[in-house]
Parts: sequence; C-alpha cells; structure tokens
Amino acid sequence: MYRNLLFYIAFILLIPGCASFGPTAPAPVQTFAAQSAVPPAPSARPAPPGAERSEALLQALLALGLDYRYGGNSPVTGFDCSGLVAHVYLEAWNIRLPRNTRAQSEAGTPVSLAELQAGDLVFYDTLKRPFSHVGIYLGDGRFVHAPKTGARVRVESIRSRYWSQRFNGARRIEPAL
Repeated sequence: MYRNLLFYIAFILLIPGCASFGPTAPAPVQTFAAQSAVPPAPSARPAPPGAERSEALLQALLALGLDYRYGGNSPVTGFDCSGLVAHVYLEAWNIRLPRNTRAQSEAGTPVSLAELQAGDLVFYDTLKRPFSHVGIYLGDGRFVHAPKTGARVRVESIRSRYWSQRFNGARRIEPAL
C-alpha cells in the first residue's frame, strides 16, 4: 500500500505544472452545467499532455486513509464516494459536481474502459442498482474511492473480479483551462 502511495505521489510530482507568483484573483466556482465548449485562449507555452489532470489526482491521493462517512464531503468529516468525487473536482478544478452518484453519472461525456484517462470517473453497481458507486481513475488500472462504512478511502484495481463484474461505465469531465 505504501509503495503504491509513494508511486502515485512521485507520479504526480513528476508531471510538470504551472505556477505563478504574486496575488491572483480567486477563480469563480463553476457548476458543471456552466462549462462551455469554447476552446481555451492560446497561451505562450502549452501545458504538457495530462498536466491539467494531475491536480485532480493529487487531491484524490491526499484523501487516502480518510474515514468513510455516509453523507461525508470533507476531509474533516470523512467522505462517501460521491462526496469524495465532488470534493476532488471542486478543489482541483473549481467545478461543482452534483452530490450523488446517479447525477454524477450524467455529467461530462461517456468513455469506454479502453479510453480511460487519469481523472475520469468510474461507476459501479454495488447496491443492485446501476451507478450506485463512483471512484476516480488514477491510471494503470487503479482507482481511488471511499468504499463503505468502517473503511477508509483507498486505491483498488478496476481489474479485480469484484470491481470488473460491477463496472457500469465511465465519464470524462474536462477541466476548464
């Protein structure tokens, strides 16, 4: 577990990001519905592929080990699965996602299992109803999620028998640049 955590943290730190110095105005919080298809303004130096997605991975990994709590949506109180996802997207990209898995399963665009990218949402049927559980794909066949009462936020394989049999689909939500 610790080796995997160190791997993911090293992965995040190796992806170059952008930094600025001095005061900046806070970015307005977007609701997912407020995003548009307007392409981002050109910049002097484009970000490397995947760099904009690394912040979501970092936020998800920072939640590892926190307690599961039904209805929880903060590092202080703990997380349930959809609360973890909503928290990560708000902190990483300033995007306010719906607060339940069913509504989150309708956000963004669908992607196949073969097309998964880090930061995509992965959905599962864990309560005998579609889209009853959600996690955040990390890459390399792994996802982070808040599993159930009595457990902690953790990383698991999407290829395990349990999760592969319950997979419902995935959605991609692009950060606004």
